[in-house]
Amino acid sequence: MSGAKLDLQRIVVIGRTFEEYLRMFNLQREELAGRKILDCPAGVCSFTAAANQLGAEAVAADIAYCHSAEVLMEKGIKDIQHAMLQLGKVQQNFLWNEFKSIEELKQARTEALTASTLDRQQNEERYISAVLPQLPFADLSFELTLSAHLLFMYSDRLDYDFHLQSLQELMRVTSEEIRIFPLIDLSGRRYEEMDRLIEYIHTQGWNTEELKVSYEFQKGANSMLRMTRTRGMQSA
Repeated sequence: MSGAKLDLQRIVVIGRTFEEYLRMFNLQREELAGRKILDCPAGVCSFTAAANQLGAEAVAADIAYCHSAEVLMEKGIKDIQHAMLQLGKVQQNFLWNEFKSIEELKQARTEALTASTLDRQQNEERYISAVLPQLPFADLSFELTLSAHLLFMYSDRLDYDFHLQSLQELMRVTSEEIRIFPLIDLSGRRYEEMDRLIEYIHTQGWNTEELKVSYEFQKGANSMLRMTRTRGMQSA
């Protein structure tokens, strides 16, 4: 875990709803109960709050949790407002099937932020300050790990070694399955080192699938990488 304190001016605090997570990761509500799940990086998404209400043992990890829930809520409200103004300039880069208007999108982002904040205020132990590629969890702590909108998306800033080390760490803490969404960068291109990474993943005793999902807001962002640990490969 990093000891550095995140400069909030350098990031945008925007979360996605539980319903978005179900579709981004092709999940069903009934498969969550009883499972130990990690959301990393989780930001101010509402998945952890909702999943725990459905009987999962879900934990959220993010560098932003070095700041209080109240500080992130205040920052998030401002960032949503700013993002909606900017989105009006690039609406053509998105498909407006998920959300019928910018106002509807704003409502969803605010809903996620509010649910995440309230749950963190009531269950602080679920929200762990951490930053990839190092996580403060024991080997095989989670059955399922979800990772959205970090890996692959920022390949112009995060190099191959960061992606490799992050995947190694996610594999270390996960006993069964990892799902990563989306598989493209901000310009809409598939991550150029994907095949190289997949080849490495296979050498570590994991299977991979690139699967289409029913969710698509950013154009082309409609696939996830599903990684499953090969039976008999339960040691870290």
